[in-house]
Amino acid sequence: MTHDFRPRRSVLYLPGANARAIEKARGLAADTVIIDLEDAVAPDAKDSARAAAVAAVDAGGWGQREIAIRVNGLGTPWAQADLAAVSAATVDVLVVPKVDNAADAAQAVALAGGKPVWVLVETPRAVLQADAIAAVPGITGLIAGFADLTKDLRARPGPDRLPLVYAASRMILAARAEGILVFDGVFTDIRDPAGLEAETRQAVEFGFDGKTCIHPDQLETVNRLFSPSADEVAHARGLIAAHHEALAQGKGVATFKGKLIEVLHVAEAHRTLKIAEVIGELGGLAGKVVEIATE
Repeated sequence: MTHDFRPRRSVLYLPGANARAIEKARGLAADTVIIDLEDAVAPDAKDSARAAAVAAVDAGGWGQREIAIRVNGLGTPWAQADLAAVSAATVDVLVVPKVDNAADAAQAVALAGGKPVWVLVETPRAVLQADAIAAVPGITGLIAGFADLTKDLRARPGPDRLPLVYAASRMILAARAEGILVFDGVFTDIRDPAGLEAETRQAVEFGFDGKTCIHPDQLETVNRLFSPSADEVAHARGLIAAHHEALAQGKGVATFKGKLIEVLHVAEAHRTLKIAEVIGELGGLAGKVVEIATE
């Protein structure tokens, strides 16, 4: 199960064949970077992109960022070479697309050289098998591939993404049942900041751990909305204090702002403070929030 508090609010895809974009990413505010060897690379550039991606990762200079490489799908001509190269590289995570079932997931894990594996859930079959996929040892994250899924469903989602709600919920339930990570899909219109804001708020409400991004301009919005706000941190501290006070006074029931406090609320409040503390240490929250979270 995943217990660490590393921020994974923003997960930025980078084209594996774009050396300039990869170099620029070392200074971007992405929590996680995925260098993509699949969709973003033309067939005749697969070999050179693979070599460049591995070299960029092994060169270091990524700071606190978590680094992943997305390989080509298991049934493609490039998968074997991708998996061999990436499993030997200094990446933190190996990302595998087009995983439809537990057998695919187990194969990916077996070829990952012991590295954690995140898989893309991007087909109807994968959605229906999300619980089995998430239960495979070595799978530590699910990523929504809503663009491909939308095509396969012949759906026409609007801003509320109603046709995708079942898939999102199925993925989140599967991930939470196994204690692994789960990430929202990308927002494809880089010229619509209001749309990104609304979709990211929805992703937070759904319960995703973070959101995948395709452009650096999306990082500020995603990081901000997936970070505990100053009000949320203050609420967490107040709730914990009220619980401690009730225990000290021997009360069987604790309340905060008129609402009953249960153990699960206290645990979630501690989680909020820890996340805020870690983000603050990385410079990702305003000083006021850091002070509240760590004092």
